[in-house]
Amino acid sequence: MKKSDILKEIIAKKKERLALAKQQISEEELKSRLGSLPPARKFIEAISKPRQISLIAEIKKSSPSSGIIRQDFNHIEIAKAYQECGVQAISVLTEEDFFSGSILYLKEVKNLTEVPVLRKDFILEQYQVYESRFYGADALLLIAGLLTQDELAQFSALALELGMDALVEVHDEKELRKVLKLKSVSFIGINNRSLRTLEVDPKTVEKLFPLIPKEKVVVVESGIKNSQDVLFLKILGVSAVLIGTAFMQAENIPKKVEEIMSW
Repeated sequence: MKKSDILKEIIAKKKERLALAKQQISEEELKSRLGSLPPARKFIEAISKPRQISLIAEIKKSSPSSGIIRQDFNHIEIAKAYQECGVQAISVLTEEDFFSGSILYLKEVKNLTEVPVLRKDFILEQYQVYESRFYGADALLLIAGLLTQDELAQFSALALELGMDALVEVHDEKELRKVLKLKSVSFIGINNRSLRTLEVDPKTVEKLFPLIPKEKVVVVESGIKNSQDVLFLKILGVSAVLIGTAFMQAENIPKKVEEIMSW
């Protein structure tokens, strides 16, 4: 399969999964169950520390670019390790077919930890926003390259209404311009990886970060491997880094977290 086709494959599979999920539990039923949930944890607040750079540590077993990343994958043990390391937030990959995730991981990780939890997936419909909150997400990822401006506005507003934060991810200037037109978006992710080619270009953040107004909270994703990478982003003025692969490949996760965050 050509790399450029992977995104199409992911979206096609996600639509199939969505149809199945709606058969199990309808949108109306999801909505009706939200009232009994405790309030969401404040995600943006947890990662916005003046003159500091925060860590959103990710839990994922595999990815289209790397295949299986962690053989002895145990999301419970990884979540415990992250909690003990004092990470500011945790990202949970819930996409099933290409990242070996599960939405059930969200609830389990949330119950085990005290930090806010981000749902990282391919959100295509309003249903998934309700679903994210139901399964314990405190924030969810919206990908600007997959959604129209109206969808981004609608889904981010709904997330806020439900008490969650929406991290809106961009990879190029066109996507960023689209997002900056939305007054409701205050939380922006710069992904150094192109979802279409799967290539990582660390220069992406250098190009895009200066174009983002100072009052926005910015997270950088992909290709962050060592403490020098983190130090560079801290000096640039980024609020947080989202790191997954480097930790998932590490034999000793706490040691790796300490190493990368000890600039």
